[in-house]
Amino acid sequence: MILNAPGSDPSSPICSAKACRADAVWVLAWNNPKLHTPERRKTWLACEEHREHLSKFLGVRGFLKDVVKLEDWHAPEGTDAPGASRDGES
Repeated sequence: MILNAPGSDPSSPICSAKACRADAVWVLAWNNPKLHTPERRKTWLACEEHREHLSKFLGVRGFLKDVVKLEDWHAPEGTDAPGASRDGES
């Protein structure tokens, strides 16, 4: 194992972008109105490099509700654990 490499700490939350193992810095809260109740929030985690890409992916579909620094995230009731779903999953 390489110490101090992104994602090298197994307890560190990692980016939800496909094949990315970098440490997460952002929480992207989203909701698919065709599948979820309005108050429900799913979450993806993003590293600095993938925050914009993942935000655009969700935003174009009208799913993105909030983008918050991981350290500032306070999950409202009805929210999945950060990073519980990965790129493309509902």
